[in-house]
Amino acid sequence: MEQHDTHHHDTHHHDMGHDDPGGTNHGGHQGGVNAMAVSATLHCLTGCAIGEILGLIIGTVAGLSNGATIVISIVLAFVFGFSLSSLPLLKAGLGVGAALSVVLAADTLSIATMEVVDNLVMAVIPGAMNAGLVNVLFWVGMMISLTVAFFAAYPVNRYLLQRGKGHALTHEYHQAAPATTGVRRFIPSIPTNALVAVIVAFVLGGLVVSAADDLGSGADATAGTHQS
Repeated sequence: MEQHDTHHHDTHHHDMGHDDPGGTNHGGHQGGVNAMAVSATLHCLTGCAIGEILGLIIGTVAGLSNGATIVISIVLAFVFGFSLSSLPLLKAGLGVGAALSVVLAADTLSIATMEVVDNLVMAVIPGAMNAGLVNVLFWVGMMISLTVAFFAAYPVNRYLLQRGKGHALTHEYHQAAPATTGVRRFIPSIPTNALVAVIVAFVLGGLVVSAADDLGSGADATAGTHQS
């Protein structure tokens, strides 16, 4: 009888270590939440960045006002953000309506936070939105605004995750086995890290091209001065 009680006590202690947030695994639990919050924030940021960059490019090329450019950027950020979040859910077998319902509940607050901060920073940096695409200021402003947006949205995602909301709503579908038959098997599985790398490369590419153009313009101006 005494042996049985000891076994029961050990089992109970083992269960508490897994289930009790205040138990010995509390530090590991917090680390897991932090890692998931970073992943969720990067996931949202990639969709936002694609829409944001595309919107600013459209607004700049079309010569639209800052207000119209911001509206287009925000709309496209939500479109790309929700689309990227929906792909794993659709591949896991959810219908379009169900996937959008989950994604709207999971990502709306995070994307909204990013868009408010991102566009506010771009608007505050003098001349960033009017600089033009081949201008160092435009790309530097973009880098700063996206970085600030990440740090603004991280605590939002962490708060939601701790309460089983936000990215936690889509996490189970991300872990599901992908579809192997039908049209769903053609839905691409795009790693967040790959998207982040592409966006960083794109922004750095724009920055390098703009810097090279500035140097070329400076050299031409110097040559013209010497000739005159």
